Amino acid sequence: MHHDLRQCYWFDSLTNGAGARPSLQQDIDVDIAIVGAGYTGLWTAYHLKQLKPELSIVILEAEHVGFGASGRNGGWLMGEIAGLDSYLAARNEDLRTLAYREVHSIPARAGEVLQREGIDCDFAHGGAIYAAARYPGQLAMARAHLAALRAAGHSEADYRWLDADELRQLARVAGGRGAIFTPHVAAVQPAKLVTGLASVVERHGVRIHEGSRVIASSAGELHTATSRVRAPVVISALEGYGAGADSATKSGRPFILPFQSGMVISEPLSAAIWDEIGLAGRQVLSDYSRLATYVQRTQDDRLVFGARGGYRFGGKPISSFSGDDPAFETRRRLARSFFPVLEQAAFTHAWGGTLGIARRFAPHVVYDRARGEGTAGGYTGEGVGASFLFGLTLAELVLDQDSVRTCLPWVFRGNSADVLRRWEPEPLRWLGFKAAWGVYGWEESVLSRGSAGRWHKRLAGMAGAAVARLLSP
Repeated sequence: MHHDLRQCYWFDSLTNGAGARPSLQQDIDVDIAIVGAGYTGLWTAYHLKQLKPELSIVILEAEHVGFGASGRNGGWLMGEIAGLDSYLAARNEDLRTLAYREVHSIPARAGEVLQREGIDCDFAHGGAIYAAARYPGQLAMARAHLAALRAAGHSEADYRWLDADELRQLARVAGGRGAIFTPHVAAVQPAKLVTGLASVVERHGVRIHEGSRVIASSAGELHTATSRVRAPVVISALEGYGAGADSATKSGRPFILPFQSGMVISEPLSAAIWDEIGLAGRQVLSDYSRLATYVQRTQDDRLVFGARGGYRFGGKPISSFSGDDPAFETRRRLARSFFPVLEQAAFTHAWGGTLGIARRFAPHVVYDRARGEGTAGGYTGEGVGASFLFGLTLAELVLDQDSVRTCLPWVFRGNSADVLRRWEPEPLRWLGFKAAWGVYGWEESVLSRGSAGRWHKRLAGMAGAAVARLLSP
């Protein structure tokens, strides 16, 4: 097995391996060519085949199925998308209601497809817990978040408050003072999902070629080192790996910025330890640290713990990580600060991956009918679920089918260069991200230190908020 796959527990634990597919060795003509065999490319192909089974579709993948964020993420299949409420803030109530219904229903609808198609990916629709925990300042953050959700029009059924006792019944996270619970999140095993979905689209007649990096493109044509693909419709589904692939980014100002996240996973934990932690329904868990923590209890009773990573100058993706990297020790330390019962537990794997962040910190679907070009992405780490919705939306746009989805405010028609906002050039974006994550790390340190003075805590919160505003749209 490839070393990068062994680093990642999701792939390392596959009983049948990842399964190699041959590269494309001859020129072909198809109806639709898709670049990238991650969730977005695969779901788009799946929905296209459901809507029009006779289509000929090929997916070209530079590495292997799920090589990017799709095979390396924290396994949260969310009925949320980044920037949802910002997109809808100026829209009327009817559109907001329709949009919320579409987004919140993602886990249930995806779950139905997984069951129907026989994709076994450890799917557990247990919901998500956003906890105010570890230090007192998180309680105000959680309360403010709930107030913002209510003001945006989300109901009690979508997001409800848990007091400290109710939180303790679900998860016994250190310092738990309360939480927001939403039912609109499911846990999955990401590599099982992406490899299972790949097998399903192949069963429906889609061709997938791994080791087939696109090295050049022109109108209606893609070139690899060994082949040429002609197609009237080309879909780019590269997420964080696409910053250098789009001709519109050659100015050094991409639409999507590659950003790293990382996680660690424990050995299988005993029933006694899980009694101390909770998450009996495989709910996923996060707290209100700006480090964007995320926790999952796997089906084989391991604990996955992830947190926000870093940004590489020039926007270069990273796919190979050293398990000895201090960043992973930070995650192990954070996991134990969440659950002190893990003090003696071993962590067996540490890995990371590249996700994509759009300049507006919100994802998008773009289709240019005149050019026959489409794309979707910028998920900001929430693409496991969003890709299901966006893949269906892209399929409907390609087939010129109007629906509620094609009218939502994150859907754009036209050339990406005309409708999407680019990131600033280097070194501005690198300096901005370094400042942000430096402040967030300092803020985390100060706020979690119980002996810190009131003014230190206030300054930390102000600094974090200031940088967040600096990087906002």
